[in-house]
Amino acid sequence: MVSRSCANFLDLSSWDLLDFPQTQTQRALPRVMTVPGIVSELEGDGSSDVNSSTGYHERKIIVANMLPLQTKKDSETGQWCFTWDEDSLLIQLKDGFPPDTEFVYIGSLNADIAINEQEAVSQKLLSEFNCVPTFLPKEIQEKYYRGFCKHHLWPLFHYMLPMFPDHGDRFDRRLWQAYVSANKIFSDRVMEVINPEDDYVWIQDYHLMVLPTFLRKRFNRIKLGFFLHSPFPSSEIYRTLPVRDDILRGLLNCDLIGFHTFDYARHFLSCCSRMLGLDYESKRGHIGLDYFGRTVFIKILPIGIHIGRLESVLNLSSTAAKMKEIQEQFKGKKLILGIDDMDIFKGISLKLIAMEHLFETYWHMRGKVVLIQIVNPARASGKDVEEAKREIYVTAKRINERYGSSGYQPVILIDRLVPRYEKTAYYAMADCCLVNAVRDGMNLVPYKYIICRQGTPGIDKAMGTSRDSPRTSMLVVSEFIGCSPSLSGAIRVNPWDVDAVAEAVNLALKMSEAEKRLRHEKHYHYVSTHDVGYWAKSFLQDLERASQDHYNKRCWGIGFGLSFRVLSLSPSFRKLSIDHIVSTYRKTETRAIFLDYDGTLVPESSLVKTPTAEVLSVLKSLCEDPKNTVFIVSGRGWESLSDWLSLCENLGIAAEHGYFIRWSSKKEWETCYSSAEAEWKTIVEPVMRSYMDATDGSTIEFKESALVWHHQDADPDFGSCQAKELLDHLESVLANEPVVVKRGQHIVEVKPQGVSKGLAVEKVIHRMVENGNSPDMVMCIGDDRSDEDMFESILNTVTNPDLPMRPEIFACTVGRKPSKAKYFLDDVSDVLKLLEGLGAASSRSKPEYGQESSSSSSQTHVAFESII
Repeated sequence: MVSRSCANFLDLSSWDLLDFPQTQTQRALPRVMTVPGIVSELEGDGSSDVNSSTGYHERKIIVANMLPLQTKKDSETGQWCFTWDEDSLLIQLKDGFPPDTEFVYIGSLNADIAINEQEAVSQKLLSEFNCVPTFLPKEIQEKYYRGFCKHHLWPLFHYMLPMFPDHGDRFDRRLWQAYVSANKIFSDRVMEVINPEDDYVWIQDYHLMVLPTFLRKRFNRIKLGFFLHSPFPSSEIYRTLPVRDDILRGLLNCDLIGFHTFDYARHFLSCCSRMLGLDYESKRGHIGLDYFGRTVFIKILPIGIHIGRLESVLNLSSTAAKMKEIQEQFKGKKLILGIDDMDIFKGISLKLIAMEHLFETYWHMRGKVVLIQIVNPARASGKDVEEAKREIYVTAKRINERYGSSGYQPVILIDRLVPRYEKTAYYAMADCCLVNAVRDGMNLVPYKYIICRQGTPGIDKAMGTSRDSPRTSMLVVSEFIGCSPSLSGAIRVNPWDVDAVAEAVNLALKMSEAEKRLRHEKHYHYVSTHDVGYWAKSFLQDLERASQDHYNKRCWGIGFGLSFRVLSLSPSFRKLSIDHIVSTYRKTETRAIFLDYDGTLVPESSLVKTPTAEVLSVLKSLCEDPKNTVFIVSGRGWESLSDWLSLCENLGIAAEHGYFIRWSSKKEWETCYSSAEAEWKTIVEPVMRSYMDATDGSTIEFKESALVWHHQDADPDFGSCQAKELLDHLESVLANEPVVVKRGQHIVEVKPQGVSKGLAVEKVIHRMVENGNSPDMVMCIGDDRSDEDMFESILNTVTNPDLPMRPEIFACTVGRKPSKAKYFLDDVSDVLKLLEGLGAASSRSKPEYGQESSSSSSQTHVAFESII
């Protein structure tokens, strides 16, 4: 099996990822002992079918770029000291689970640990914190994080393209190789501690988007989730990434993929459709993508905040003291608060320009409104960050010089590391919070502001405020941030429209207290019920549901390198053995053989659709056997099929999905429909033509039995949208007509009721029974959705009590994919080999053998009937 063929996944790649210095050999960490005396070990290569130890319980393995730890080296002892980072999301998400739930964290440390200290640090972190550190070589770390993550993915996911060399970095394959190498190191650490049958793995954010491929390759049935904390760009932006398919396939190797908003999920689904040809559907409220037999579910849920952590800071005496200081300093003034990272996407400059327009347009605000802008330290460095910072200072200075006065500054910039209690005090005292980012994955500043404005009994007492006093808050938020859809009471703005932002701030400040209170109550109810614990619990519950069918299917690993994926199919689904079917073929006396044409006898990708000499030869051989009734069942028209297959005189043909049937070239074409019954075409054609004219790339196919609108060459999203609309339109105008409207793969088809490949097969078998030739073997081979009707039909028909005995059934699809058929063949060449084997069995049959076979068959029938 391909998934077992290579011990090192990187060896399968089309390029050499190992140009980097190799990581030092690390001793495998001991398995975490969860039950006394029981330690789960995964030694050597192993397999995905690992038996869990008795009494073992599931764990949540959280994989992120950084561990939720603060690291410090004791200057006296030289020992490394570690403490939990209580502000880390990875720690806070534990609140959604019972206290005895076990979490294992895997990630890097924010310190450079010497090679000779790494083993001791690993053991210490595992035993004391249940953390597994990933030690990346310095060169890989720099190229992976500072290079590919921060200079390629981060700008691209925030809609910034490197149009010029000095405006973002161009794609560098060496940085991509470092990214993949780092993900491989993370996968090695996960493999050291995972029990794949019980544990759930949850990967966080864009740093590790190909990690799922490594893990899925190693453990086909791993329970794997991923959450993207940044935006996912539209397909027009994402498709510029040279490694776009590798990243999409990496994410699709998960069971559940999470996004903050539907917009981000929609962009991801559009990319899957346009670049990988995958369609999605919604089932009972859950969006799912079918990916080689696996359903990859999509989760849409914005993250929340840790309310208890924020309230504990609110109750600090230092917070109350700072609030009183702010109250005194800005007495009689309205406070507008902005808290942003020093980042080109946070829109701080646009915010300041909007404030300038506010003071210019609404002159009565001068001297009464102050913007407190807290600037958090930049998470990345570069020319663009320095330019943004310089512009912020220049704009703030200009505003203060023009509209300020002695003792009054309209804009106060706080550009330093601000203690948590001080930020909390500003949150609690601000009349309005302004978040003006031009693009942001989520942004939790509005949530924190709402909770702080609600207050706590402790801070109310310290500030001398009655607990029953009304609570108010006012939010002006950019429509381009992830939290915007969840804040329905906020004033949403386009940050690029500075006049509109200024008007929104003015509206927020002059709004009535009653309306502010209603908006605040609405926001507080949402934020308090959708905290970080709720978010984590909801995600992992959906991950459990998404992976519950893992052991109900058989899995095959297919593909090399980062194209690896798992094919997941029914356990009864297996390849059709030529020896097995030939053995049955020789024992049977009356056989019905049904074959699709395109994709079964002729490759779907072939431009030449006429049958080869090999196909004609094998069909002729099968038809010349008097024990066989052979039919081609196709959607093609009767004229082309009868012309192409004229050499096979005894071959039956069911054309246009069974609308026309002919038992042999000497027989006439049969149909149970008259041309008078096709009046519906006069209704359908003009409707389809209007959609064809409106949808560039679409076409109409005219058949005697049907009209088909094709949109495979149209824009995928627009074509799909138009197909849905056309389906509804046709169903409405044809409600009283004897036709059915069906939507298939890139088509919308209208045809008479009762026309399908399945019904055609039923008619042939029924005719055989009426003529006293009840089949004792039925074989059906096809490759597409319409052939599924045949598979279902023969399975239902053979259970008909009118049949004297149950025949041997061989329903076979071409290609390994989910199907109602029990068997599969890989491709057209496999189909021809099978048919050649059956033809050879027919030609080798001699009269004596035939009599012998007939006698044997009769004895078998008698024996079977006696058993019944």
